[in-house]
Amino acid sequence: MTGAGGTSGGIGTFFLGLIMLCVGVYLLLNAITVTTHFGLGMRLYSFNAMGGRFGLTSGSILIPFMFGVGLIFYNAKNWIGWVLAAGSLAALVVGVIMSIQFSFRSMSAFDLIVILVLAVGGLGLLLRSLR
Repeated sequence: MTGAGGTSGGIGTFFLGLIMLCVGVYLLLNAITVTTHFGLGMRLYSFNAMGGRFGLTSGSILIPFMFGVGLIFYNAKNWIGWVLAAGSLAALVVGVIMSIQFSFRSMSAFDLIVILVLAVGGLGLLLRSLR
């Protein structure tokens, strides 16, 4: 009977490594805090023009969306309406994703070392079992 990676044995090492890797990655992802400061007054995009700094807020992204939806309801074959609606929705999604901030919660050095040993050690055992 062949084991992990087509070799004899290694199934126990494979599953131990897989479990360690899964627990380590879970604990690492669980230690990350995700926050955002997205709102209708927040600037999604800023640019300099005519000697001033202008910002495109998330609320102003909805203006071309409304015109696009109106054009679509007036004539569904109007490609300008579809471009306006799809482009403003895409800009809104990109703006929301760009406003996301990741940070680690406070933890002790022991917690971080345990997480890293589980994740990297599990990956090492998993790869060794496949060799």
